[in-house]
Amino acid sequence: MDILPFPCTIFKTQKRMDDYSASDMRCGDLTEAQLKTHYHLMDISTRANPYTLTKITPFNQPHSMFYGSRGEGEKITRQQCASILFDELRHLSQTFALYSPYKYLIEKMIGHMQSGNGTPFRDIALDRALREQILHDRSPDNSTRLRLENAFTDNIDWENMSFPLQNKDRLKDAMTRGRLPKFDRFQDKFNGMGIAVHDTWATHITIKSLHIDHDRYRAVVHYKIQDHFGLDSDDISTFTYNQFRFFRIWFVLQRYNQFGFKPFMTNMEAVVEISGGRYAG
Repeated sequence: MDILPFPCTIFKTQKRMDDYSASDMRCGDLTEAQLKTHYHLMDISTRANPYTLTKITPFNQPHSMFYGSRGEGEKITRQQCASILFDELRHLSQTFALYSPYKYLIEKMIGHMQSGNGTPFRDIALDRALREQILHDRSPDNSTRLRLENAFTDNIDWENMSFPLQNKDRLKDAMTRGRLPKFDRFQDKFNGMGIAVHDTWATHITIKSLHIDHDRYRAVVHYKIQDHFGLDSDDISTFTYNQFRFFRIWFVLQRYNQFGFKPFMTNMEAVVEISGGRYAG
């Protein structure tokens, strides 16, 4: 009987890692006319008008009682306008990051978009948040960790203390039927992870090692997850995104051909240990 070798990657999403051709990775590809006509993006910022490159004051804010009384606001350069918009983006992000050790992440990621020129982003806090999410998911039907735990118990050859190669697909099936780690829980709306990551793009799950000792086993599992810090047309066209000034500013900074700030890959990794026994059930 052939034995499954380790390390062994048991699951990969259909969406691939480092997919720079994805729609949410586009930048600088839309004109002012397209932004206004197709996406109805007229009211962008309360501080600067990205189309006229002017500062916004109570006298040129359309919702103000003083609107129009003193003409246009102060002219600014494109670089000054972008800086103002990024500062406003950081300010607005606080609404989505009210507490937790991860509340500062979104500001770091906004800063990376402003100056990182599209390079990938890593932060130890992201890895920690991913690991906590995996460990705290205790849903027997959804948790990939718990499903993998059961798959080991059911498919290990206990008599020979090994994992048969022919049972590899049982591990993959357990992952496919589970729910991959994401940050779309209720608490993620306020702890900073929902705005920093929320959904994910690609996931790889690898069994690094499996040790079987009589009626017990211990496995080390590596999760590698990638998200895109970028917005596509579908995002900004939905009410959920379009209603918030935060996303309207983000979309303009990324997609307007006068700015074109590059989105980037957000990389996360976590290693968890899974253990169980022959008679765990």
